[in-house]
This record gives sequence, structure tokens and C-alpha cells, in this order.
Amino acid sequence: MKYAQTGFNLEIDLSTGSIEREATEEKLTELYLGGQGTAAKILWDRVPPEVDAFSPDNLLIFSTGLLVGTPVVGANRTMVNTISPQTDRYSHSIFGGFFGPELKHAGYDKIIIQGKAPSLVYLYIHNDKVEIRDASHLQGKGASETAELIVGELKDPAIQVAAIGLAGENRVYMASIEHANSSASRGVGVIMGDKRLKAIAVRGTKDIYTARPAELFEICNRMVKEIHANPHAGDTMAKGEGDEFHVDNFAWGNARARRKDFWSKEREENWLALEKKLRVRWTGCYNCPKDCHQAMNFPGRPPYFQKCYSKLTYAMAAFEDLEFDYDIIGLTQEYGLDAYSTPQAMAFAIELYEAGILTDQDLPEFPPTGADRFFYLLEKIVRREGIGDVLANGVYHAARQIGKGAEAYDHNTMKKFEQVPIKLSMVNYPYFLMYATGEKMAINQIEGSYPQVSIADKAEREEFVKGWDAAPDERFKKWFLEWEPRQHPSPEASINIAHWNEAMHYVDDAIGSCAFLSSFRGQFGGRPPYHIHNLPELISLATGMVLDSDGLWKIAARNRNLVRAINVRRGLRRVDEAPPADQWKKRDPEAEQQLLDAYYGFKGWNSDGIPTGPTLDKLDLSYVKEDFVERGILGNT
Repeated sequence: MKYAQTGFNLEIDLSTGSIEREATEEKLTELYLGGQGTAAKILWDRVPPEVDAFSPDNLLIFSTGLLVGTPVVGANRTMVNTISPQTDRYSHSIFGGFFGPELKHAGYDKIIIQGKAPSLVYLYIHNDKVEIRDASHLQGKGASETAELIVGELKDPAIQVAAIGLAGENRVYMASIEHANSSASRGVGVIMGDKRLKAIAVRGTKDIYTARPAELFEICNRMVKEIHANPHAGDTMAKGEGDEFHVDNFAWGNARARRKDFWSKEREENWLALEKKLRVRWTGCYNCPKDCHQAMNFPGRPPYFQKCYSKLTYAMAAFEDLEFDYDIIGLTQEYGLDAYSTPQAMAFAIELYEAGILTDQDLPEFPPTGADRFFYLLEKIVRREGIGDVLANGVYHAARQIGKGAEAYDHNTMKKFEQVPIKLSMVNYPYFLMYATGEKMAINQIEGSYPQVSIADKAEREEFVKGWDAAPDERFKKWFLEWEPRQHPSPEASINIAHWNEAMHYVDDAIGSCAFLSSFRGQFGGRPPYHIHNLPELISLATGMVLDSDGLWKIAARNRNLVRAINVRRGLRRVDEAPPADQWKKRDPEAEQQLLDAYYGFKGWNSDGIPTGPTLDKLDLSYVKEDFVERGILGNT
């Protein structure tokens, strides 16, 4: 009997209509756990660099995490992995809600999708019954509308649906996949649309077994009590407070500087009052006590869920009207659009227009000012009409397609993808490393375990460290105690901080736990329910594996290096590893390169950022080394 997992993947070929239930290898769980760890191995094996993102041979993989569906609190994440057409590299997205647990209860750890349907279809999964169904009647429908129609059609309100909107159908690069109160963003919806897959509907009633359920339940019940007893700043931020740091320091549009006086007590009060007025209720994901999503209803717009930073993204994209933010989100979510990239593409177009690079010929009947410009651009992008056909490819590609100096306005892409832009004064060394070297497509998929800024008051700093159970060892406490405002952590500290941040997310994304219960909670209060010390016990109780902290560190490093290998095989090199040029006002290029050298050495990579043969061997990735040698990426050492 398999514990915590089903032991089966669902293989779908949309070109041929083939549906297969395939048993998984036990060894893969031992090496990669699950989630994106095992998905990365599948992509490595089956999608070589010769395969284009829009090829039928590209895979779209929906993975449940290893602990999803078990009693482990907040283990509800579904990972979506593929090769991105925007970057031609590995694409990683995560969403919560109820889809992943439902898929596990249907009897599957993953859905692996290849090929392209001849016409629009949706996938229906009900335990052992799996069908590819016609979706022509859903063409052009919004994401949540599609889910409602499918639920009505199948006459089962318990069905969980993940769907694309019009953006995915039209292969907009920033298309998302929407599910209930969650989104898989960072551009994975474009591949779902390219495969002409409108939605996946899942219903499952099978049991999920754990190795030692009584002990696991005892720990998880205690975790719930601890979570309720230890609220943290992340909770208040989700509830609409604590946004000053993000609003004052993040410029979410193309690169528009944020005035330091933008946020005020009056603006905060107005924001909270409007939020309260529009809120229908707070909602949460499967088996999680944190109700951190808001069901919202803006007059005249589709109902929607406010998720994470989406409440800030459009308001800070260049248009400061708070009501506008709530107005546009419902529409963009129904279209299925990434709330990080989309406002940046819009702000980019407006900057080009103001600079005379785009003209009235490019933007006929362009509104003169205000929010109407954003709604105009939204309709153009989602339908790929006129200039929208170019903007739909993201800022990096659009700048080069438009030309005429538009490249100079590409301020905030890195590795061809829009980044969450932090506009602080001085380069932050750990964040420089995470931005520059991260394999994922957003800093919030990497950061979080270590505070973003130091604590000025030494007594408060000491108090923080006292309760810092998550710190991997005493060095991290020492580094934080020594970290004064407006100073860098040492290079040694910066490298270790980046390494720890990365590791926690690679663990989260393998087991399916919400980062706000592990990776992100540490920076706010020091007492996350899940950390590198106690997760091995939870994994062992759920799966029966024998695992300790050292073993978990090694799995995280293995998964991280495998994902990097996918990108290296697709051309990633040191020259690509630099944050956006204006990410921080003050830069020190020489120190940054020295830091990168030291980080590469710490990771066991060569001077071009490629994992060396000994490193790959040590991590049980000798098959990667052999491929690199055969391709001439590494010498035969």
C-alpha cells in the first residue's frame, strides 16, 4: 500500500485521445518527494531542449504535493509545470483551493498532459472514470463562468474545476489557470490554451492512507492550535493592514517610481472601508485555518477572489485610484490573467504612448487619461487585437517587436519575464542572489524564511531571535542580531540566507504545503508551524519514509539543481543572472559579481553557474552529468 500518495499518474494525450493510468516508481518519491520535484524529473526525461513550448510534445503537468490530502494542515497545493513560450525555460506555478486534494481522492498524484486537441475540450475525472469532453459550448467563457457551467452540466456541486478564460484560449503569454479562490499564474495558462484544454473537472471519493495516522493526527491537531495562538504580520497583511512597506517600496507597473508619501493613514482607512464594503466573506483553502482570501463583489463586474498581492497590483501599476484596483481585478480574473505581469504590460504601453513610440495609429480611440486606458488595453491584450497582439507576448518580447527605442522602457523583466519590482534604495545582497539565480518566475516563489529588513531596535531584535524556532542553526540568529538597518548582511550570511529561502520553497513545492505556514511565516514572527526541523517527522509519519533534516536538505538541493539543469540545458548561463537594472537605486557591480562567484562556489557550480560533475554525483543526479557531458555543457570529469 502506498502512503500519503496514490501511486498513480494520469497520462493524457490530447492529440490521440489516449487516457492511461500509470503506476509511479517508489524510488522517485525517495529522491524527489513529489509535487514539482517529481514533475521536474518528468520534464527532464521527456521534454528535451529541442522541444518548443508550443510543440505537442511539451508537457503540462498538474501535481499534487506529497502531503496533499493528508491531515497535515495547509497541505493543499497543486503545482503546475511546463516549458514557457515566454522564456523557453522551466515554468513553475502553484495554486491552492481544493483541486489538489480532490485529485488525490480521485486516485491520482499527477495529470500529465501532452499533445493538442483538434478542438476545444475539457477533461472530466471522477475516480476511475476519465473522459475528454467537447467544450465548444464553453469557448469564450470566463474562467469562473466555465466552472459554474461544468458543475451544472455534471450535476455535482462537489466537483472541483480549474479553467482558463479568454486569455488562455488566445495564447496570451500571461494567461493564468483559475480555480475557486486560487490562481496558477506566471503564464502556465498559455500552454493549457495552446493544447485547447479549456478546463479540468475533478471529483474523487477514494481514501488516502497514511503510515502512522494516530501520531500524525495528534501533531496536526496541536499545529492547528499553535497557528490560532500565534497570529503574525502576514495575517494582518492579508486582512488589509500592514501594506505600507509594499505600497511605498514596490512599483508594480513597468517601472514607475512610487512616491514615499503615497501611503497615508487617510488612504489606508479609505482602502479598508472600501474593502469591507465590497467583501462578501473571508475564505480559505482545504484543511487550512487561515481565511486569507476575500470573496469580493464589485458592482457591474464578475464576482472574484482577492488573492495575495492582487489587491495592490493594479492600483500600483501607474493608476493610484484604489477603487480602480477592485474594479479591474474581477474582469482580469474572469479573463484568466496573471495579476503581476498584466499591469506591467499595460503600464509599459502607456509609457510608450506618452513617449511617442506608440501613437494614435497603434492605439486608435485611446482614452485620454485615467482608468479607461487600462480597460482599453485589457480588451486589446486578451483578444490579441492590434497592439494587444504584441503586448500579449509580455514586456520583453513586446519591447523588441515594437522597437523604435521601446527596449529602453523594458525596466523590470529578468530572464524575459516580468518580476515583482522592489524599489528600495540600496541593493540587498540576499535578494540580489535570489533574484539573479532563481529558477522560478517570481521572487515570492523563493523568498520568505528570513526577514526582508532588519529590526532597528536591538531589544526587539533579540526578542525576535528568542522565538526563532525555524532558524536552521545558531549562525542565522547571530547574523540577524548583527544586522543593522541600511547595512548588508555579510557575503557568507547572504549566501546562506538565499540558500535557506530556496530550500524551504523547494520543500513546500514538493510536499504541497502553503508557504504562508512555512517559508513566509518565518520572516513575520519567527514561529512557523513547519520548518526544516519538524517537517521530516511529518513526512515520515505520513509516508513511512525514514527522513531527517539532513536528508530533507539534500532533497531540496537535488530538486533545485534538477530544475536548474533543465534551464542550463535550454541555454541559461551567468550572463542571464542579473536583476532588472533599476531594481535598486544604488548598485555595486563589482561586489555583486564577487558575491555571485562566492554563491556559485557554495552551490558547487562552475563560474558560469552550471552544476559541476561532482555536485551532480553527490546529489544522485549523475544522469544529468552524463547528458551535460554528451552535449558539451560540461567536460568529461
